[in-house]
Amino acid sequence: MKKQDLNHHTQWYVPHHFIFYPVALGAILFSANRALNYPDQQLEWFAITGLFLMLSWLSFMTRQHYALTNQNRTVRLELRLRYYILTQQRLEPIEQQLSFGQLAALRFASDDELPALVQRAVAEQLSSIEIKKSIKNWEGDYMRV
Repeated sequence: MKKQDLNHHTQWYVPHHFIFYPVALGAILFSANRALNYPDQQLEWFAITGLFLMLSWLSFMTRQHYALTNQNRTVRLELRLRYYILTQQRLEPIEQQLSFGQLAALRFASDDELPALVQRAVAEQLSSIEIKKSIKNWEGDYMRV
């Protein structure tokens, strides 16, 4: 697996991103084309186009919602555990001062950098991208959804 860093940490799910969505997009384009080129069946083809659009949107939203909600909980718990192991202090009081985006960015920091970077993120209100840019030893997240 390729080493992760700031410029390379996006994950793709091939069946979803490169099979389902292209097929759904093709079906949408096909049915929209039929609706425009066959005026006598226009209502039926627009209904089919709308159905494909709704199906694609619901598929995207459901997949993202369930996966990301679970992943966000896991990231939060992992960061709490790592911070406690490294500092013998709970992260929860500090966590209230950080957005989830900042917490998610902190997960890429190595154990050597994490405690100081957490303190710096709170003190300077670093954005998630600023946190990521501050990381010297990137710890990849190879199980991201």
